[in-house]
Amino acid sequence: MTGSFVRATLRSMGAVDNTILPTAADIETASKRLAGVAVRTPLINAPVLDEALGARVFLKAETLQRTGSFKFRGAYNKISSIPQDRRAAGVVAYSSGNHAQGVAAAARLLGMRATIVMPADAPKAKRERTLALGAEVVPYDRNNEDRAEIAKKIMADRGATLVPPYDDPLIIAGQGTIGAEIVEDLAKLSLKPDVVVVGASGGGLAAGISLGVKAGVPSAKFYVVEPEGFDDTLRSFASGKREANARMSGTICDALMSNTPGELTFPITRELIGQGTTVTDAEVARAVRYAFNELKLVVEPGGVIGLAALLAGKIDVKGKIIVGILSGGNVDVDMFSRLIAA
Repeated sequence: MTGSFVRATLRSMGAVDNTILPTAADIETASKRLAGVAVRTPLINAPVLDEALGARVFLKAETLQRTGSFKFRGAYNKISSIPQDRRAAGVVAYSSGNHAQGVAAAARLLGMRATIVMPADAPKAKRERTLALGAEVVPYDRNNEDRAEIAKKIMADRGATLVPPYDDPLIIAGQGTIGAEIVEDLAKLSLKPDVVVVGASGGGLAAGISLGVKAGVPSAKFYVVEPEGFDDTLRSFASGKREANARMSGTICDALMSNTPGELTFPITRELIGQGTTVTDAEVARAVRYAFNELKLVVEPGGVIGLAALLAGKIDVKGKIIVGILSGGNVDVDMFSRLIAA
């Protein structure tokens, strides 16, 4: 099941203009753009985790990616595709931090101006790193202001190009390079993934990885994981339409608080994934501690959510080849200290 399969399914459903959905070929193109720029992050296998779960578990460490999260991949793929005659006007994005840093870093590499609309309560470390990468930060109140409207005004004033956090074919294809790498690296070990576990917010990562993996291993099963109380993707799977969360804040997983699945990402994840689970903040905190104490990895709450579901026994993995995505490691020192000390 590849991007072509998804487009054919959507065409029959009349769900979205199928011509704009990314395909496996778009992921291959993104891989070429990112070669030598993005880090080809490792698949980490830890015997202690295999023993704990009764499975062969590999963790894709996007914590080691440029800017500390997977977001750089999609941002660079999108920004490097902007025509030269439009680059002087710069780019604008909205993000709680990881996409912000990815956009800022990609724009800086390409000599472009970046403006980021960022919630005022975003983690200090993410805000400071975004500024350090040369971006302008425009703060907003996530509970009372519309980040998209703020970005639209900046675009109108400056002629800047919007770099969406997830709902864009080039963003999805960029994140899909992770899936392609998973298949290639496991193949070198003569293995194929049985199950892939990935966190979901707007769905760009889940959509991209599912396309990338299923292009090579159609039999792979996927599960999305969301914070308890922010399960818009799971409720959307159940209803068949995009559902929204009642709250815009209230979980330690700051990277996973998008209000609803994307218009482009949801049709893909519904067809290629369609299932998942939730975890509590306490289960996420346990996974942060486990990653640090047992795996010697620093992972932010939103980035460790797939591992949290595995450790909590939310998914049947015994005897299988499992891949979990560690999507980011940008966590404030104070929060990280509290989580690992609990």
